[in-house]
Amino acid sequence: MTAAAAGSIELGDLSIHRLGYGAMRLTGPGIVGPPPDLAAARATLRALPELGIDFVDTSNAYGPLISEALIREALHPYRGIAVATKGGLLRPGPNQWVTDCRPKALRAAVENSLKILGVDRIDLWQLHRIDPAVPLDDQLGAVAELQREGKLRNVGLSNVRLEHVEAARKHFTVASVQNRYHLIDRASDPVLARCEELGIPFIAYFPLATGALAQPDSILARVAADIGITPGQAALAWLLRRSPVLVAIPGTNQPDHLRENVAAASVRLTDEQVAAIDRVGRKAALLRAPQP
Repeated sequence: MTAAAAGSIELGDLSIHRLGYGAMRLTGPGIVGPPPDLAAARATLRALPELGIDFVDTSNAYGPLISEALIREALHPYRGIAVATKGGLLRPGPNQWVTDCRPKALRAAVENSLKILGVDRIDLWQLHRIDPAVPLDDQLGAVAELQREGKLRNVGLSNVRLEHVEAARKHFTVASVQNRYHLIDRASDPVLARCEELGIPFIAYFPLATGALAQPDSILARVAADIGITPGQAALAWLLRRSPVLVAIPGTNQPDHLRENVAAASVRLTDEQVAAIDRVGRKAALLRAPQP
């Protein structure tokens, strides 16, 4: 069983499997510093090729820089693997995010990622989050300029709304959109629908709700048991059925958990099973919604 079972999608001038790997968990508590078990994190990364994972997503903010450095150590020169990274969002301390999309800051982010990843051109670089303090056209124009200079092979967006996608299309070809999306968080449904119309891959991060959907006592447990799979596999298999442009990037720093996630690519849900999982998800979403 490999990630190839999830099928492939064209991302700009790349072809990737629809089940990839999210590398934020290759860090310490609060997404700062090295992971608690470096040996396990390295083993997880080195298992990616044999499991057919050909798309790895990271950011210069993860660690910061720790995730990119570990990816280079384990996978460089990335034969058969597309490495995506992001910039424009900083991690000054545990559980802290600071946006900085000034053109000079974006240029510095790209230059640092090129150096740390050990490449002359980044396969996919995504604007991590729109900066409300910087004119939108300045941010998008800076990204377009970096691509024209040959530093970025493909460019995409992260944490965006519909209007951001449309604005970006005036500056460059949007190769991907990466938003938080999972069974019980569908706030980005309008963005996903637009990606379907345009044929843009929609990269779903936090596909297991930071592990909550994979727990044995999760709301998915009964449905998953009826199917004979784990709750996490049920959530990922549902995502892969949700849309043909959706790419799931579950993250982990444990090889066994990685193999469990990859096995979800081979799960073939019936229409009835998809509907049952969907009902569970909608019920959970209602329970999570703030009460009036």
